[in-house]
Amino acid sequence: MKSNKTYKLVVTAMLIALATILNQFAVIQLPVGGGVTVFSQVPIITAGVMFGPLWGLFSGFVFSLLQLLFGLANFSYVKGAVSFIVLALFDYIFPYTILGLGDMFKEKLKNRNIELVLGTIIVCLIRFLCHFISGATVWAEWSGGQSVRAILIYSFTYNGSYMLPETIITVIGILALNKFLFPRLDKNGMIK
Repeated sequence: MKSNKTYKLVVTAMLIALATILNQFAVIQLPVGGGVTVFSQVPIITAGVMFGPLWGLFSGFVFSLLQLLFGLANFSYVKGAVSFIVLALFDYIFPYTILGLGDMFKEKLKNRNIELVLGTIIVCLIRFLCHFISGATVWAEWSGGQSVRAILIYSFTYNGSYMLPETIITVIGILALNKFLFPRLDKNGMIK
């Protein structure tokens, strides 16, 4: 029992570290945060696949705190306590924590690939919605327009420009792991 918890902690720490490292290698980096990375979301979703939703959420939460630390410079662009809170929650804590639920359809559908793809798309969509909310509120002044419509279009296009490719890359990574790694794991996330 104790060795199983140690194994989970060590593997989870390695997955969080891998996600953090991969996040630093952005293929496309946008000016005020966001970018297309090389499979950086995959390790967090993998933690949830290997050890269940609570461990996945824990992994995502720790990853979100690391992303927040790396993104502290973005806080210099905003003013006011409410903006700081919205920025912390909707650009960091919520969107990265939710990645741990990428396996939410486990044993709910007949096809394991579809379960993983659907779960991955949903958590990426939730991540997009979090960033969209932040973009429409905290980053609204960057839209160049004063109308609500201009702000919403700005937030949608800015966040969609990196979240769509990021989602596609993540789905590819999860499908590759489902072919080569996940079937080799037992119910405790250990390699058989």
